[in-house]
Amino acid sequence: MKLLMDMHNHTMASGHAYSTIQEIALEASKKGLTHIAITDHGPKTPGGPPLSYIRNLKVMPKELYGVKILRGVEANILDQGGNLDVPESILETLDIVIAGLHEACTEPWNMEGNTRALLNTMENEHVDIISHPGNPIFPIDKKKFVMGAKKTNTLVEINNSSFINSRKGSEKNCYEIAMLCKKHRVPIIINSDSHISFDVGKFDEAIKLVKDIEMQEDLIINTCIDGFENYLGGKRSTIARQM
Repeated sequence: MKLLMDMHNHTMASGHAYSTIQEIALEASKKGLTHIAITDHGPKTPGGPPLSYIRNLKVMPKELYGVKILRGVEANILDQGGNLDVPESILETLDIVIAGLHEACTEPWNMEGNTRALLNTMENEHVDIISHPGNPIFPIDKKKFVMGAKKTNTLVEINNSSFINSRKGSEKNCYEIAMLCKKHRVPIIINSDSHISFDVGKFDEAIKLVKDIEMQEDLIINTCIDGFENYLGGKRSTIARQM
């Protein structure tokens, strides 16, 4: 299995990561990736960038070292209504938007509340990916979440970092979420969640999981450039049809 893109990468601007855009792009080129996204945290993350940084991503080159670069953000989900710490006026200017629950920005609710927060977030036409939904600090109703992702055409992330150096205890949850995605044919995206350039394109543990469950390759969106680019154009139309 060859993954061609990594849509979850943090630069020094996130406040707890250690590489520049150029360093990330160069490493991606060395590893043969075709696309990356720069997705620094939203401003509610302690030490994270201000909104002016996210707004000014338009100055970032669209390609470096032969790798296409998408302008993005990992926004913080702030409440059960799915409100984010990045306004719509900025989200609509970005190429890709990840949203996730982070304990530094909100206290975990109960399972019902955490699930409600993700379901409402996925109704936002600008949100393309839910990050690390297997985080055990935020327990969710996995089936409701996966079916919500299917309904809204939102990508479910299998986050490689969750298996290695963050969010300990995610393995079982990620396995169950991936199995549900396989059963209900809900597309996933495998991302590194890199916080240093050397981890860009590092997918080993996540790939092992999808191989173990024999997930269909056509459900893994970053194995196919055309499929991924078609997806990016499809989320808004999915939400619009449901309104």
